[in-house]
Amino acid sequence: MAGKIPDLNATVRTGTGKGAARQARREGLVPGIIYGGGADPQPINIPFNYLLNHLRKGRFLATLWNMKVEGQDDVRVICRNVERDVVKDLPTHIDFMRLRQTSRVNIFVQVEFINHEECPGLKKGGVLVVVRSEVELNVQANNIPENITVDLTGMDFGDVATISNVDLPEGVKPVIDRDFAIANVSAPSVVLSDDDEDGEEGAEGADGDATEDSGDDAGGADE
Repeated sequence: MAGKIPDLNATVRTGTGKGAARQARREGLVPGIIYGGGADPQPINIPFNYLLNHLRKGRFLATLWNMKVEGQDDVRVICRNVERDVVKDLPTHIDFMRLRQTSRVNIFVQVEFINHEECPGLKKGGVLVVVRSEVELNVQANNIPENITVDLTGMDFGDVATISNVDLPEGVKPVIDRDFAIANVSAPSVVLSDDDEDGEEGAEGADGDATEDSGDDAGGADE
């Protein structure tokens, strides 16, 4: 189920428009906006290095944040867009959508695989092929799971784990409206057995004998 929602700190940005945004960037800040949730849009600034550090950790757009704006009540937000410099690929503006507790949102959730030791296919040398390491789910803002779990118990070569095999929390549903694959167990690469190797050696010997006999016959004919 849902874990602790991480904090994200910001300050109120005074003024709007390109001039205020440029001033914020000169001061080492990234301008942004919080919108939605039945309230007025709120211009904000986030320290550049602080934001960049969070972005580099990954999954920024897939995370529900507890936005802490100085002098205001905390709000739940999700990032909807990060504008970047076309040359340096660094953030220049960021948009957040404000969420109510009962708001529903599409968000990517990590997949966790359990019970590897109970998977016959893996125990026989097979390979777990992950098709989706995360799945997009439609969830309520106050009930976002940290991950979804795929149980590998009993899976053998060729078996496929699909979204229908996953026990999703109440009120959580996949965005894709069909039973899609999450992972499968693949058989190991074929390796020649001892019998196969002996068979090949025997075939080579037979070819060699046939060549020698052919030479003798040819010699006899010359005589």
